[in-house]
Amino acid sequence: MVLKAFCTRTSALLHQRFCSDYVKQMRYLFNLKEDDDACRQALTSGTFYLFHNLAPLLQKSKEGNTAPQINASEVNTILEKMGQQEMKLEDSVLIDCSEREVAQFALDLGLLEKSALESNLQGKFVDLRKALLLLNGKNAPLLMKAQALLRWHASNQYCSQTGQPTQKSVSGSKRICSANGKIYYPQMSPVVITLVSDGSRCLLARQEAFPAGMYTALAGFCDIGETVEDAVHREVAEEVGLEVEAVKYTGSQHWSFPDSSLMIACHATVHPKKTKILLNKFELEDAHWFSVEEVLMALNRGVFLKGESGTVPVWVPPKWAIAHHLIQEWAQQQIR
Repeated sequence: MVLKAFCTRTSALLHQRFCSDYVKQMRYLFNLKEDDDACRQALTSGTFYLFHNLAPLLQKSKEGNTAPQINASEVNTILEKMGQQEMKLEDSVLIDCSEREVAQFALDLGLLEKSALESNLQGKFVDLRKALLLLNGKNAPLLMKAQALLRWHASNQYCSQTGQPTQKSVSGSKRICSANGKIYYPQMSPVVITLVSDGSRCLLARQEAFPAGMYTALAGFCDIGETVEDAVHREVAEEVGLEVEAVKYTGSQHWSFPDSSLMIACHATVHPKKTKILLNKFELEDAHWFSVEEVLMALNRGVFLKGESGTVPVWVPPKWAIAHHLIQEWAQQQIR
């Protein structure tokens, strides 16, 4: 019995010693998600990204804008200073941990007065889309994950079966119905984002709500029962009236706008003699075929919000968006 216990402990120590840093971090996060007491303990030494009504806090310095991580004691001090003892660190959601296994959380302080918070924190709460541009994409995955989790919890306060309140686990990895114990997990909606090519050109489109001049790849939600390939074929047919011949998956990205989605990026090809666009004006404002030279100019232009002469040239989504990578990937393949 003693030998068995010794071997078990030795095996666990050896396993821990030879695990990669990434595996250790993932195991640590898993434990925090499953063990409420462990997560409560991690809260006391963790760091926090702060939000106000889903807008992240930014601070400005000589180096530019940053999304600061505020330690637990500072957050508690601010809450006490503003007379909000009823708000607690456990209202946060776990989003990640550092290489040294310091847990990282996100906390929305939307119940508190915004200007007073900004004064205490020496920063500004900025709409997430604008914040990501100001940060040049830095911390984009974490901030989008944080906002998506905070929004999901705010929208799932009650059980769909019993109508009774649901309770958040300490980490925020799930909610549990107080009446029947049903567990709800945060979800994402699958979306295909597709760059269509006829071999020498690619198709870019825009919606009326887009900023002036911005064109991007086609995108649409997957319907229930569809495969990714089915969704690509249907979306291209619906939006621009083209029939796809081949589909190739290239990557994915979590996207929190307008709600939490998993963007599944694909390249699609159509027959070079069947390229007439039949625009679905219910879905799109415009769609065009672009040469590789035009695409390269748009990629090099970056985010273009104002034109000097009142006109706005064609530009594409910023570098931290998977649409940019999809378009850039196609352009690089064309010039090889």
